[in-house]
Amino acid sequence: MSTTKKRTIWILPDQLSIGNAALLSGRKGNDTILFIESLSAFSKLKYHRHRLLLLLSAMRHFARELTEQGWDVRYYSLADAADSKSVLERYVAETSPDEILIAEPNSHDERSALLTLADKLPIPLTMIPTQQFLCSREEFEKFASGKKRLLMEHFYREMRRSTGLLLEPDGTPTGGAWNYDAENRSGFREWLKAGKPTPSNLPKNKMDNLTQEVAKDLETFFPAAIGLAEDFSLPVTRKQAKSWLEDFISNRLANFGAWQDVMVSELPDLFHSILSPMLNIGLLDPLECAKAAEDACKRGVVPLSATEGFIRQIIGWREFINGVYWLKMPEYADLNTLGANRPLPVFFWHGETEMNCVQQVLTENRQKGFNHHIQRLMILGNFLLLAGISPQEALRWFNAMYVDAHDWVMAANVLGMALHADGGFMATKPYACSAAYISRMSNYCAGCAYDPSLKISPKNGKKACPFNLLYWNFYNQHGERFANNPRAAMPVRSWRKRPESERLAIVNEAQKFLKELS
Repeated sequence: MSTTKKRTIWILPDQLSIGNAALLSGRKGNDTILFIESLSAFSKLKYHRHRLLLLLSAMRHFARELTEQGWDVRYYSLADAADSKSVLERYVAETSPDEILIAEPNSHDERSALLTLADKLPIPLTMIPTQQFLCSREEFEKFASGKKRLLMEHFYREMRRSTGLLLEPDGTPTGGAWNYDAENRSGFREWLKAGKPTPSNLPKNKMDNLTQEVAKDLETFFPAAIGLAEDFSLPVTRKQAKSWLEDFISNRLANFGAWQDVMVSELPDLFHSILSPMLNIGLLDPLECAKAAEDACKRGVVPLSATEGFIRQIIGWREFINGVYWLKMPEYADLNTLGANRPLPVFFWHGETEMNCVQQVLTENRQKGFNHHIQRLMILGNFLLLAGISPQEALRWFNAMYVDAHDWVMAANVLGMALHADGGFMATKPYACSAAYISRMSNYCAGCAYDPSLKISPKNGKKACPFNLLYWNFYNQHGERFANNPRAAMPVRSWRKRPESERLAIVNEAQKFLKELS
């Protein structure tokens, strides 16, 4: 009589990796693979249609691939899965597995819910440490131990040493420097002078029958979701994702570094990879992405500065924000150091505003559920910071409206980096800027209803850009907090040197804008 345990391997929607820790522990022919499309989980926020399409289609494709490989797969779709708890209880009662294995969830709330559920199940539910990140939660805790403030650059260098990426045999960085960020800050005018370098179009993945089925289900269960199914073309299988990565390395990476901060209305993606949606659900592995870039650099087809900038995003920033998330949650989610409490403007949902830069970015977001990092940080995040919008409302919006959004991604990026709600733990200065930066890095200001050169609206003619008004109002409001900050003291001093009458006029106009905003 066999004593082999009959186990179930439960795979969550953002764990679709061939290296899934629970899947690697499975035994084909003995264990069952379980997928649950929890309707309650997918209804938690007003998610963008493309985010729902990506997750559900990728999950269904992964289940089909595992079935074709000979695994016994049980799949509960939206119509059969009101919530994970009820489905799991029903599944256990019907199939009587001896144990459920699951890779540790990537979100704190999900992990807490599973711990609660485990206590109620008649069988063990065992969580195995995830392998979707290069730095484990325990390793990050060791890095952070005893530090009052964490610097991503220090962490990034440790990751370079541990992975060996762009490292010489003697342990020194390739090229002699760890960071080539100074070479990757070109603006819109430099892009024009360079002849408007333009990449080939992103690959287009047509919706197959499985993705079309998902699109139909979304019409039934989420008819009001923002975005159109026909605009969706992201990879939903590992094969497609690898092809997308190869296209980026071949056609976009060489120019990525120089133009990564530039914003062009007609070319919203420019040379960005758009790999994060697939990375964050396991279709791609971070190390394979970084190594592909390094290999291109070694072959001499991609400059070191572009390669380093991309690798820093993958093994530096991405791993860092995940580490901060698990280090600081759950308290981190409620932080609001600056006391920002205005509600999120309704135009963040419909995209219509006289601020051309904001409207441009929101329009792109509504169409495809994506913006690149500068659009997120220096347009949307900057506006939300300067306008004093509630960090928690902002976080919910970001989590809902981006195809690559997951709580671990957005918490530190939005609360810490963009909104300074953590008091400077993530960023040593607030990422606040006036219209001058936006004008320098984009062509958004052309044709806008507001004038980026004006700090106060004249009696006749164009109105002063709200980013100018709100920027100075921000430092008027928070001057004491940042007066001694080495990286933010200069605008505070500049503000205080202005004539009182000018300061009063700016603050009054800013307050009028904010009143109309709410």
